[in-house]
Amino acid sequence: MLDDPRSVRSALTPLRRRLLAELREPDSASGLAPRLEISRQKLNYHLRQLEAQGLVELVEERRRRGFTERVFRTTAHALVVDPEVLGGLVDPEAIQDRFSSAYMVAAASRLVSDVAALRSGAAEAGKRLATITHESEIDFASPRELRAFSDELTGLLRGLIAKYHRPDVEESRSYRLLVATHPRREPEGGATGEEEQPETES
Repeated sequence: MLDDPRSVRSALTPLRRRLLAELREPDSASGLAPRLEISRQKLNYHLRQLEAQGLVELVEERRRRGFTERVFRTTAHALVVDPEVLGGLVDPEAIQDRFSSAYMVAAASRLVSDVAALRSGAAEAGKRLATITHESEIDFASPRELRAFSDELTGLLRGLIAKYHRPDVEESRSYRLLVATHPRREPEGGATGEEEQPETES
């Protein structure tokens, strides 16, 4: 997880994002230069910056034609930016409207921050982080069916939580459950449904 603004600035330039993608398989500035059409000297500079931030790691050094070739690879297959770096992490509990998109974004941001930190801790301890993820798409015939689905899902979840929630057991493990439903985003950036405006009294 990127939780240092310097690491974010280092990783998010277009060239460095390309380097991180290319270095999923180990390579050197000499190997990258022909593909990227960028000089070896310039690539070495950017690789040193990425190495200083821990985003790439040295795999080996090889002597070639009077210079030392340094072979790097990325340290992770995916990078997660801590939401706090991008302007602060809003506490979802501070938002009263639980049906607002602001609450969803705040809860999702907390999810990203928490899971990324837990994932790093599990990796350092040599353990696997146990999570549950289910993602589906559903087409509702009308806003009325969306509301009915929400009510029924809430009831089912309350029943499951009541059945399995055991804070009285000393060895119990605490988990956070987040369920969110939003219009599906189209590839061009649109959405399949418009956000409903709240009804007003006449």
